[in-house]
Amino acid sequence: MRKPLVAALFALALAGAGAAPAIAAPDAPAATVGKIATAPATASVSAQADAPTLKAVTLAGTVALSNCSGSVIRFPNSLDTDPALVMSNGHCLTSGFLDPGEVVVNQASSRTFGLLNSAGTQVATLRASKIAYATMTDTDVSIYQLTSTYATIRNNYGISPLTVQNTHPTAGTAITVASGYWKRLYSCNIDGFVYRLKEGDWTWKDSVRYTSACQTIGGTSGSPVVDQATGNVVAVNNTGNEDGAQCTVNNPCEVSASGTVTVRQGINYAQETYQIPACFTTGNQLNLNLSGCVLPKP
Repeated sequence: MRKPLVAALFALALAGAGAAPAIAAPDAPAATVGKIATAPATASVSAQADAPTLKAVTLAGTVALSNCSGSVIRFPNSLDTDPALVMSNGHCLTSGFLDPGEVVVNQASSRTFGLLNSAGTQVATLRASKIAYATMTDTDVSIYQLTSTYATIRNNYGISPLTVQNTHPTAGTAITVASGYWKRLYSCNIDGFVYRLKEGDWTWKDSVRYTSACQTIGGTSGSPVVDQATGNVVAVNNTGNEDGAQCTVNNPCEVSASGTVTVRQGINYAQETYQIPACFTTGNQLNLNLSGCVLPKP
Protein backbone atom coordinates (compact mmCIF):
# COMPACT_ATOMS: atom_id res chain seq x y z
CA MET A 1 0.00 0.00 0.00
CA ARG A 2 1.43 3.35 -0.98
CA LYS A 3 0.10 6.33 0.92
CA PRO A 4 -1.06 9.40 -1.06
CA LEU A 5 0.88 12.59 -0.57
CA VAL A 6 -0.39 15.51 1.49
CA ALA A 7 -3.24 17.77 0.40
CA ALA A 8 -0.94 20.35 -1.19
CA LEU A 9 0.40 17.88 -3.71
CA PHE A 10 -3.11 16.58 -4.24
CA ALA A 11 -4.26 20.06 -5.22
CA LEU A 12 -1.24 20.50 -7.47
CA ALA A 13 -2.05 17.31 -9.33
CA LEU A 14 -5.64 18.36 -9.86
CA ALA A 15 -4.45 21.58 -11.45
CA GLY A 16 -3.37 19.63 -14.53
CA ALA A 17 -6.03 18.84 -17.13
CA GLY A 18 -7.53 15.46 -16.25
CA ALA A 19 -4.74 14.72 -13.80
CA ALA A 20 -5.12 11.93 -11.27
CA PRO A 21 -4.69 12.60 -7.53
CA ALA A 22 -1.06 12.90 -6.47
CA ILE A 23 0.43 9.74 -5.03
CA ALA A 24 3.76 8.96 -3.43
CA ALA A 25 6.72 8.80 -5.79
CA PRO A 26 9.24 5.95 -5.32
CA ASP A 27 11.65 8.21 -3.42
CA ALA A 28 9.02 10.05 -1.37
CA PRO A 29 9.42 9.92 2.42
CA ALA A 30 5.73 9.24 3.05
CA ALA A 31 4.88 5.88 4.61
CA THR A 32 3.94 3.19 2.11
CA VAL A 33 2.11 -0.09 2.41
CA GLY A 34 1.35 -2.42 -0.49
CA LYS A 35 0.84 -1.96 -4.21
CA ILE A 36 -0.86 1.37 -4.92
CA ALA A 37 0.34 3.07 -8.09
CA THR A 38 3.31 5.43 -7.97
CA ALA A 39 3.44 6.46 -11.64
CA PRO A 40 1.08 7.01 -14.57
CA ALA A 41 -0.43 3.88 -16.08
CA THR A 42 1.51 3.67 -19.32
CA ALA A 43 2.91 0.13 -19.39
CA SER A 44 1.53 -2.27 -21.99
CA VAL A 45 0.73 -5.95 -22.02
CA SER A 46 3.85 -6.54 -24.11
CA ALA A 47 5.95 -5.67 -21.07
CA GLN A 48 5.25 -9.20 -19.87
CA ALA A 49 6.16 -10.82 -23.18
CA ASP A 50 8.39 -13.39 -21.52
CA ALA A 51 5.63 -14.64 -19.21
CA PRO A 52 4.43 -18.24 -19.46
CA THR A 53 1.68 -18.86 -22.01
CA LEU A 54 -1.65 -17.80 -20.50
CA LYS A 55 -4.71 -19.98 -20.67
CA ALA A 56 -8.09 -18.49 -19.78
CA VAL A 57 -6.82 -15.13 -18.57
CA THR A 58 -6.86 -11.75 -20.35
CA LEU A 59 -7.41 -8.19 -19.17
CA ALA A 60 -11.11 -8.28 -20.10
CA GLY A 61 -13.21 -7.20 -17.14
CA THR A 62 -10.35 -5.58 -15.25
CA VAL A 63 -10.51 -1.90 -14.37
CA ALA A 64 -8.06 0.91 -13.73
CA LEU A 65 -8.59 3.08 -10.65
CA SER A 66 -6.83 6.41 -10.06
CA ASN A 67 -4.23 4.68 -7.87
CA CYS A 68 -4.89 0.93 -8.09
CA SER A 69 -6.24 -1.97 -10.11
CA GLY A 70 -9.53 -3.81 -9.82
CA SER A 71 -12.08 -5.92 -11.65
CA VAL A 72 -15.78 -6.18 -12.38
CA ILE A 73 -16.90 -9.21 -10.40
CA ARG A 74 -19.95 -11.36 -9.92
CA PHE A 75 -20.77 -14.12 -7.47
CA PRO A 76 -22.00 -17.59 -8.43
CA ASN A 77 -25.62 -16.58 -7.71
CA SER A 78 -25.51 -13.08 -9.23
CA LEU A 79 -28.00 -12.29 -12.00
CA ASP A 80 -27.41 -10.31 -15.19
CA THR A 81 -29.98 -7.77 -13.98
CA ASP A 82 -28.11 -7.13 -10.72
CA PRO A 83 -26.06 -3.95 -10.25
CA ALA A 84 -22.48 -4.80 -11.16
CA LEU A 85 -19.70 -4.80 -8.56
CA VAL A 86 -16.05 -3.75 -8.72
CA MET A 87 -13.51 -5.29 -6.35
CA SER A 88 -10.19 -3.74 -5.30
CA ASN A 89 -8.26 -3.36 -2.02
CA GLY A 90 -9.41 -1.67 1.16
CA HIS A 91 -6.21 0.35 1.11
CA CYS A 92 -7.12 1.78 -2.31
CA LEU A 93 -9.98 3.98 -1.07
CA THR A 94 -9.65 7.63 -2.06
CA SER A 95 -10.14 8.58 1.59
CA GLY A 96 -6.93 6.79 2.61
CA PHE A 97 -6.09 3.75 4.68
CA LEU A 98 -8.65 2.27 7.05
CA ASP A 99 -7.69 1.80 10.69
CA PRO A 100 -7.40 -1.72 12.11
CA GLY A 101 -10.91 -2.76 13.07
CA GLU A 102 -12.55 -0.22 10.76
CA VAL A 103 -15.22 -1.44 8.34
CA VAL A 104 -17.05 0.68 5.73
CA VAL A 105 -20.54 -0.45 4.73
CA ASN A 106 -22.90 1.06 2.13
CA GLN A 107 -21.16 4.43 1.91
CA ALA A 108 -22.13 6.70 -0.98
CA SER A 109 -19.46 6.97 -3.69
CA SER A 110 -19.27 8.29 -7.25
CA ARG A 111 -15.80 6.91 -7.98
CA THR A 112 -15.07 6.04 -11.62
CA PHE A 113 -13.28 3.05 -13.13
CA GLY A 114 -11.76 2.54 -16.59
CA LEU A 115 -13.11 -0.71 -18.01
CA LEU A 116 -10.65 -2.70 -20.15
CA ASN A 117 -11.13 -5.26 -22.90
CA SER A 118 -8.96 -8.33 -23.48
CA ALA A 119 -6.22 -6.28 -25.17
CA GLY A 120 -6.05 -3.76 -22.32
CA THR A 121 -7.86 -1.00 -24.23
CA GLN A 122 -10.22 1.14 -22.18
CA VAL A 123 -13.71 0.77 -23.63
CA ALA A 124 -15.80 2.56 -21.02
CA THR A 125 -15.85 4.56 -17.81
CA LEU A 126 -17.97 2.94 -15.11
CA ARG A 127 -19.28 4.81 -12.08
CA ALA A 128 -19.98 3.66 -8.54
CA SER A 129 -23.13 4.42 -6.59
CA LYS A 130 -21.65 3.30 -3.27
CA ILE A 131 -18.91 1.42 -1.48
CA ALA A 132 -20.79 -1.70 -0.50
CA TYR A 133 -17.99 -2.98 1.74
CA ALA A 134 -14.39 -2.15 2.61
CA THR A 135 -11.94 -3.13 5.31
CA MET A 136 -8.25 -3.69 5.99
CA THR A 137 -8.95 -5.99 8.92
CA ASP A 138 -8.41 -9.77 8.46
CA THR A 139 -8.43 -9.09 4.73
CA ASP A 140 -7.79 -6.10 2.44
CA VAL A 141 -10.77 -5.57 0.17
CA SER A 142 -13.16 -2.96 -1.18
CA ILE A 143 -16.30 -3.71 -3.16
CA TYR A 144 -18.09 -0.95 -5.04
CA GLN A 145 -21.63 -1.19 -6.38
CA LEU A 146 -21.97 0.39 -9.83
CA THR A 147 -24.75 2.37 -11.48
CA SER A 148 -24.75 -0.20 -14.34
CA THR A 149 -25.98 -3.78 -14.40
CA TYR A 150 -23.96 -6.69 -15.77
CA ALA A 151 -26.36 -6.90 -18.71
CA THR A 152 -25.84 -3.23 -19.56
CA ILE A 153 -22.06 -3.58 -19.48
CA ARG A 154 -22.12 -6.71 -21.61
CA ASN A 155 -24.59 -5.32 -24.15
CA ASN A 156 -22.83 -1.98 -24.51
CA TYR A 157 -19.18 -3.03 -24.33
CA GLY A 158 -19.06 -6.80 -24.83
CA ILE A 159 -17.39 -7.34 -21.44
CA SER A 160 -18.46 -9.99 -18.94
CA PRO A 161 -17.62 -9.93 -15.23
CA LEU A 162 -15.15 -12.25 -13.54
CA THR A 163 -16.70 -14.83 -11.23
CA VAL A 164 -15.45 -15.00 -7.64
CA GLN A 165 -14.84 -18.62 -6.66
CA ASN A 166 -16.63 -19.58 -3.43
CA THR A 167 -14.22 -22.33 -2.40
CA HIS A 168 -10.76 -22.08 -0.87
CA PRO A 169 -7.93 -21.89 -3.44
CA THR A 170 -5.39 -24.69 -3.72
CA ALA A 171 -1.62 -24.57 -3.35
CA GLY A 172 0.19 -25.09 -6.64
CA THR A 173 -2.59 -23.55 -8.74
CA ALA A 174 -1.36 -21.66 -11.81
CA ILE A 175 -2.57 -18.07 -11.44
CA THR A 176 -2.43 -14.72 -13.19
CA VAL A 177 -2.49 -11.34 -11.46
CA ALA A 178 -4.28 -9.07 -13.95
CA SER A 179 -3.48 -5.39 -13.40
CA GLY A 180 -5.90 -2.94 -14.98
CA TYR A 181 -3.79 0.02 -13.88
CA TRP A 182 -0.65 -1.18 -15.69
CA LYS A 183 -2.52 -3.19 -18.36
CA ARG A 184 -0.17 -6.02 -17.49
CA LEU A 185 -0.39 -9.72 -16.60
CA TYR A 186 1.82 -11.50 -14.06
CA SER A 187 1.81 -15.30 -14.10
CA CYS A 188 3.04 -17.69 -11.40
CA ASN A 189 1.63 -20.24 -8.96
CA ILE A 190 0.16 -20.22 -5.48
CA ASP A 191 3.15 -21.15 -3.35
CA GLY A 192 1.15 -21.62 -0.16
CA PHE A 193 -0.92 -19.91 2.50
CA VAL A 194 0.11 -17.71 5.41
CA TYR A 195 -1.58 -18.14 8.80
CA ARG A 196 -1.15 -14.44 9.57
CA LEU A 197 0.43 -11.78 7.37
CA LYS A 198 1.43 -8.73 9.40
CA GLU A 199 2.30 -5.34 7.90
CA GLY A 200 2.63 -2.32 10.14
CA ASP A 201 -0.60 -1.99 12.13
CA TRP A 202 -2.52 -4.43 9.94
CA THR A 203 -2.90 -8.21 10.17
CA TRP A 204 -4.46 -10.39 7.47
CA LYS A 205 -5.60 -13.99 7.85
CA ASP A 206 -4.90 -17.00 5.60
CA SER A 207 -3.17 -14.95 2.91
CA VAL A 208 -2.02 -16.28 -0.47
CA ARG A 209 1.73 -16.34 -1.08
CA TYR A 210 2.91 -16.31 -4.70
CA THR A 211 5.91 -18.07 -6.14
CA SER A 212 8.71 -15.65 -7.02
CA ALA A 213 7.68 -15.24 -10.69
CA CYS A 214 4.89 -12.78 -9.76
CA GLN A 215 6.93 -9.63 -9.23
CA THR A 216 4.00 -7.27 -8.80
CA ILE A 217 4.68 -3.53 -8.45
CA GLY A 218 3.00 -0.36 -7.22
CA GLY A 219 -0.33 0.05 -9.03
CA THR A 220 -1.16 -3.67 -9.01
CA SER A 221 -3.01 -3.36 -5.68
CA GLY A 222 -6.54 -4.66 -6.08
CA SER A 223 -5.78 -6.78 -9.15
CA PRO A 224 -7.83 -9.97 -9.40
CA VAL A 225 -5.84 -13.16 -8.91
CA VAL A 226 -7.27 -15.49 -11.51
CA ASP A 227 -7.07 -19.28 -11.69
CA GLN A 228 -5.64 -19.92 -15.17
CA ALA A 229 -7.61 -23.15 -15.60
CA THR A 230 -11.08 -21.83 -14.67
CA GLY A 231 -10.87 -18.07 -15.15
CA ASN A 232 -12.34 -17.58 -11.67
CA VAL A 233 -11.05 -15.04 -9.16
CA VAL A 234 -9.47 -16.72 -6.13
CA ALA A 235 -7.85 -13.73 -4.40
CA VAL A 236 -7.14 -10.00 -4.61
CA ASN A 237 -3.51 -8.85 -4.91
CA ASN A 238 -2.39 -6.50 -2.14
CA THR A 239 1.23 -6.40 -0.96
CA GLY A 240 4.81 -7.69 -0.96
CA ASN A 241 8.03 -7.51 1.03
CA GLU A 242 10.27 -5.03 -0.77
CA ASP A 243 13.25 -4.39 1.50
CA GLY A 244 13.55 -7.48 3.70
CA ALA A 245 12.45 -5.66 6.85
CA GLN A 246 10.29 -7.49 9.39
CA CYS A 247 6.57 -6.71 9.77
CA THR A 248 6.96 -3.04 8.85
CA VAL A 249 4.97 -0.93 6.42
CA ASN A 250 5.69 -2.18 2.88
CA ASN A 251 7.53 -5.20 4.33
CA PRO A 252 4.96 -7.73 5.51
CA CYS A 253 6.11 -10.74 7.51
CA GLU A 254 4.58 -14.18 7.87
CA VAL A 255 3.52 -15.28 11.35
CA SER A 256 2.79 -18.97 11.94
CA ALA A 257 0.18 -20.35 14.33
CA SER A 258 2.99 -20.95 16.84
CA GLY A 259 4.23 -17.37 16.52
CA THR A 260 7.26 -18.01 14.33
CA VAL A 261 8.04 -14.99 12.15
CA THR A 262 9.37 -15.44 8.60
CA VAL A 263 10.50 -12.72 6.21
CA ARG A 264 10.61 -13.39 2.46
CA GLN A 265 12.12 -10.44 0.64
CA GLY A 266 10.82 -10.03 -2.91
CA ILE A 267 7.79 -12.26 -2.36
CA ASN A 268 4.29 -10.92 -2.95
CA TYR A 269 0.90 -11.74 -1.50
CA ALA A 270 -2.86 -11.62 -1.99
CA GLN A 271 -5.96 -11.96 0.15
CA GLU A 272 -8.43 -14.77 -0.42
CA THR A 273 -11.89 -13.89 -1.70
CA TYR A 274 -13.85 -17.15 -1.36
CA GLN A 275 -15.54 -15.89 1.84
CA ILE A 276 -17.10 -12.87 0.15
CA PRO A 277 -20.00 -14.45 -1.83
CA ALA A 278 -21.59 -15.73 1.39
CA CYS A 279 -22.06 -12.11 2.53
CA PHE A 280 -24.12 -10.99 -0.49
CA THR A 281 -27.74 -11.86 -1.11
CA THR A 282 -30.38 -11.26 -3.80
CA GLY A 283 -29.62 -8.27 -5.99
CA ASN A 284 -25.93 -8.29 -4.98
CA GLN A 285 -26.88 -6.65 -1.68
CA LEU A 286 -24.54 -6.93 1.29
CA ASN A 287 -25.84 -8.70 4.40
CA LEU A 288 -23.15 -9.36 6.98
CA ASN A 289 -25.64 -11.30 9.12
CA LEU A 290 -26.08 -14.10 6.59
CA SER A 291 -25.22 -17.61 7.72
CA GLY A 292 -21.66 -18.38 6.65
CA CYS A 293 -20.60 -14.74 6.34
CA VAL A 294 -17.33 -14.27 8.20
CA LEU A 295 -16.24 -10.83 6.96
CA PRO A 296 -15.50 -8.35 9.76
CA LYS A 297 -18.49 -6.27 10.82
CA PRO A 298 -18.55 -2.55 11.75
